[in-house]
Amino acid sequence: MRYNKKLEHALQKVQKPGRYVGGELNSVVKDPSQVEVRFAFCFPDTYEIGMSHLGIKILYGAMNGIPYFWCERVFAPWVDMEEEMRREDIPLYALESGDPVRDFDFIGFTLQYELSYTNVLNMLELAGIPLRSKDRTELHNIVVGGGPCACNPEPLADFFDIFFLGDGEEVDIEVMELYRQCKKEGKSKLAFLEQAAQIQGVYVPAFYDVTYNEDGTVKAYTPTHGAPATVKKRNMMDMDKSYYPKDFVVPLIDVVHNRISEEVLRGCIRGCRFCQAGFLYRPYREKSIETIDRQCRDLCASTGYDEISLSSLSTSDYGNLNELIDTLHQWTEGEKVSLSLPSLRVDNFSPELMERINSVRKSGLTFAPEAGSQRMRDVINKNVTEEQLLHTVNVAFTEGWTRIKLYFMIGLPTETIEDVIAIDELGQKVVDAFYQNKEKPRGKGVEVSLSAAAFVPKPFTPFQWFGQDTMEMLQEKQRALKGNAHSRKLSVSYHGAKTSFLEAVFARGDRRLCAVMEKAREFGLRFDGWEDCFDFDKWMEAFAACGLDPAFYANRHREFDEVFPWDHLDYGVKKEFFVEECKRAYAAQTTPNCREQCSHCGAACYKGGICVEKRESVV
Repeated sequence: MRYNKKLEHALQKVQKPGRYVGGELNSVVKDPSQVEVRFAFCFPDTYEIGMSHLGIKILYGAMNGIPYFWCERVFAPWVDMEEEMRREDIPLYALESGDPVRDFDFIGFTLQYELSYTNVLNMLELAGIPLRSKDRTELHNIVVGGGPCACNPEPLADFFDIFFLGDGEEVDIEVMELYRQCKKEGKSKLAFLEQAAQIQGVYVPAFYDVTYNEDGTVKAYTPTHGAPATVKKRNMMDMDKSYYPKDFVVPLIDVVHNRISEEVLRGCIRGCRFCQAGFLYRPYREKSIETIDRQCRDLCASTGYDEISLSSLSTSDYGNLNELIDTLHQWTEGEKVSLSLPSLRVDNFSPELMERINSVRKSGLTFAPEAGSQRMRDVINKNVTEEQLLHTVNVAFTEGWTRIKLYFMIGLPTETIEDVIAIDELGQKVVDAFYQNKEKPRGKGVEVSLSAAAFVPKPFTPFQWFGQDTMEMLQEKQRALKGNAHSRKLSVSYHGAKTSFLEAVFARGDRRLCAVMEKAREFGLRFDGWEDCFDFDKWMEAFAACGLDPAFYANRHREFDEVFPWDHLDYGVKKEFFVEECKRAYAAQTTPNCREQCSHCGAACYKGGICVEKRESVV
């Protein structure tokens, strides 16, 4: 990366200059004169978080594998660096070349979390790029976005030219190829967008007019410029043939997940009713053991990492997990490479599995019962019983573990204070199980941590109609949770109700929130997911200035016939299925997982994955 005197001066004043210098092992540097399309991959959070994200690694490799494309990385500067950049008039730049982001053809953002939205606008502003799409008139600086939050991108619709729905490995490249052709032919931005809108997985928000009912709900989305009435997501159906990098950029400073992430499957069989990712990434698709083994070998050789995380939404659901780990152990043990599973389920934990994973002891074991009472676990379709949890922790205690962390949610649909207190009671039963276990480790005590997140209703889930508990209700439940943990062996933590409220606003928001987002940017708001930057009062000022009530989006219950701001986007799972699942939730009825029985959710339309592996007749 090229440095100038201003940047050198700024780097001397910031806490972590390693975030901003580039030059890491395996970073890709090309000759700009030999490149036809430049893509700035922007992660709207710090370097440490962005460099831990698997999606950026995959797409960075895929784009840079094409000689005439060059993808570079850009991360949100922390507040100290932003202050220096504004003082020294340093524009936002890419790490590989040091070139200003405004010089790039594409500015792409991954949208992982609603509270990163202000960082998107802040990064555009730091780059000197007009915020609103209509103010960027040339075929240049095309602002695109993808990731899970693209399933309802409406609160950002006025700022983006394109959103990518679903898996990005192919559709991103197709749009870049189209841009390359349009650039050669001298076509306008409008002509490019009109052609791009015909590609499956591409949503051009400017081509959809929105009308509203008198009560403020959406009346209709009307496509224009020949755009499709419904935009369907893209799926990579054959995971063995999907692009996966042979090397990762190795960071110069410590990051959140400083290891190899090997994606072993995509999707989830479970159908937990609160979980957006479990429905967005259907159908469930696995990589073969041979592919995983080859990719892990390549990555170890190219990065020097000595830990592999077998990554997915639910790795312990992998069909031949023990065989997979045994295959990897044939070489990882000799090379002193450890394996870890980021997600363990209560109902398929076994000592045999744990013996194969030699790095778990470092930090204890983590499970997610999600709710304290069986009734609530049935409501959310967790399909885990108290008996299974207690059996699992007893196995863990017998095997020598003494630290257990349990994740829960509060504010779930139909939840009562008794259900909240049941979280403490379940935690106490885990503590008691330790002391009743005759084979527990001697001379050690037990530590049980209960972590409770506030439930946020999300699009494309059976709970998308549910009004979030008010902040006052959530705070009352948090006090009850804290007040009923009587053992010193139990520790309780929970997430802030105010940040969860704001997350709920933007998760199910509509296009009118773009004005609020712009006002928040004027107020200097960014890094809203960070406690030391979050300013709730300023946010409420922004809503008031725009004449919008945030409770309309967060706390209001919806009727089944309401038109959602995301109803014109198709992720494969039918709305009728979500309605049925919502009704089953209120009746506390569970639904079998995809391996046990097909629930006809609609994902079989992709004609692949688990939908056809077990049930060839499903269409």
